[in-house]
Amino acid sequence: MSATPTVNGQIIGQAHYATRAVLERQLAATGTTFHQSVALNAAADHGAPTERAALVDRMTFTLKIDAEAAETVLAELAAAGLVEEVQGDTLRVVLTAAGRARQEANRAGIAEITARLYGGLPAEDLAVAGRVLTEVTARANAALAGV
Repeated sequence: MSATPTVNGQIIGQAHYATRAVLERQLAATGTTFHQSVALNAAADHGAPTERAALVDRMTFTLKIDAEAAETVLAELAAAGLVEEVQGDTLRVVLTAAGRARQEANRAGIAEITARLYGGLPAEDLAVAGRVLTEVTARANAALAGV
């Protein structure tokens, strides 16, 4: 019987890539890329038009991509009719009806994946893993920021 491995970057990476592969399969069924799903979720989370610059900032921070890549994702979503720009004091982005439907379908698929992958794991273990991974993420983000 092998010992339970201690969490490290390799274990975290394997879990990330395995989970993401399952997610990307589900997203492909709706014609959505991973980056597009992040943008749709971010736009939906506000429930109202979101400042485009804030959305780009959130995507660059969350996905560790540059602003140009984030802008490309938003352009793809606009071309697909999933988001539209709203003029005002600042440029804002809002989900269209089709965008909201796509985001809700993706969210439902993600909920099913989450239940399948995390279901049955002890709540205490999930809480500990959540705390550890949140701290590792904060430290990595600080390292990237040069802190």
